[in-house]
Amino acid sequence: MEELAVTRAVSIPRGELTWRFSRSSGPGGQSVNTSDSRVELRFDLAGTQAVPQPLKDRALRRLADRLVDGVLVVTAAEHRSQLQNRRAAEARLVALLAAAIAPPGPARRATRPTRTAVERRLDSKRRHGQNKRLRRPPVE
Repeated sequence: MEELAVTRAVSIPRGELTWRFSRSSGPGGQSVNTSDSRVELRFDLAGTQAVPQPLKDRALRRLADRLVDGVLVVTAAEHRSQLQNRRAAEARLVALLAAAIAPPGPARRATRPTRTAVERRLDSKRRHGQNKRLRRPPVE
């Protein structure tokens, strides 16, 4: 697999992915201080040509708070095996990008609450106020 499929129309060449490995925290037994099982996957979203420009703009806008200089960073350290963490990081990257390039949902239609819902809310407020009044000390 030379490409990582995000959607049917969009796939990322594996050459554009950058991997970094480090020691993971948590249990590991005898190999805890020797294996680099934590995975950090980097994808330059701003500089890629694999994603069409309109989808790239949408993804950059939606993922703005996760990007560092246009680069999306995904980490995985929940497994003790580096291979499993690599697969988990790829799956996270695919899920993030798929959600970011998905078309926006339908616009919300404004609605009004029903009369029953309004009455229920006001009754609840009255009961809450009555409880608070009952907690007050008696007036002498």
